[in-house]
Amino acid sequence: MSVAESLQAPVGARAEEAPNAAGLKSDAVKERMQLLGLCSPALLLVAVTMVLPVIWLFYLSFLSDEGTFSLEHYQRLTASKAYARIFYTTFQVSVLTTLVCVAIGYPLAYFLAQLPRRAAALCMITVLLPFWTSLLVRTYAWLVLLQRKGLVNTWAIELGLWDEPIKIVHNLNGTLIGMVHIMLPFLVLPVYASMKAIDTDYVKAAANLGASPIQAFWKVFFPLSLPGLFAGALIVFVLCLGFFVTPAVLGGGRVIMVAMSITDTIELFFNWGAASALGVVLLVMTLGSLFAASKLLNLDRILGGGGGGH
Repeated sequence: MSVAESLQAPVGARAEEAPNAAGLKSDAVKERMQLLGLCSPALLLVAVTMVLPVIWLFYLSFLSDEGTFSLEHYQRLTASKAYARIFYTTFQVSVLTTLVCVAIGYPLAYFLAQLPRRAAALCMITVLLPFWTSLLVRTYAWLVLLQRKGLVNTWAIELGLWDEPIKIVHNLNGTLIGMVHIMLPFLVLPVYASMKAIDTDYVKAAANLGASPIQAFWKVFFPLSLPGLFAGALIVFVLCLGFFVTPAVLGGGRVIMVAMSITDTIELFFNWGAASALGVVLLVMTLGSLFAASKLLNLDRILGGGGGGH
């Protein structure tokens, strides 16, 4: 083959590959359009039930009481110290609930992960049992247990733990107890799934290399379970931000969260603009918390689940 032919061969080959590449690109575009068509009913449902209400919420928050465009609702939020205390209480309760759930839920999930499969399944039923009972029923059950003449105070006095009834309900303590009970399964489930995905050979390898059980746990097992722990904590925290029933019943009007303030604004003053502004601020703060978590904790890996073998 001459030098000229050798130089022209790649050019010809590239010319033949060009139509193939164009055809593959056209097929890829058609496939994406077909997938979009299949997904369009679900996307339409999401738009109608989630996107449009949020847009309407933003729209109402910028309308004054006279129906004109105004920032008066946001100005009222920034000027009033009462709203600052409400948002502070909301985040305080959410953070404390998350921390208590982590302190209780992680050891519980670890215990379940070490059990045989059948025993773990039976014990998991007790974790899932609250999901089968109404949230309102569980909340009022705690109200009966924690009130001044409830079972907790009665039994504690009979056992000599304290001499007179103490105030466990209608305050922050009662609110935290009820919310931890309701939120605990949301932390246990992702942590348990993350722990079950961890390859036990890693822990055995650490033991063979001379690590004690405590060292193997903290240096091998615990880091591998962190994605599930962070995912569960994030779920609990975000759900707590919008809680209404439990703080309203067990807080006794002393623990006021944003959801309760929104309800009062609508029921007492029928002011949809002010209530919408509260909802928008809470939504923005929630998204800000998620954004901060994505930067600090690698949110893609957290929401992707557990970890063992990766």
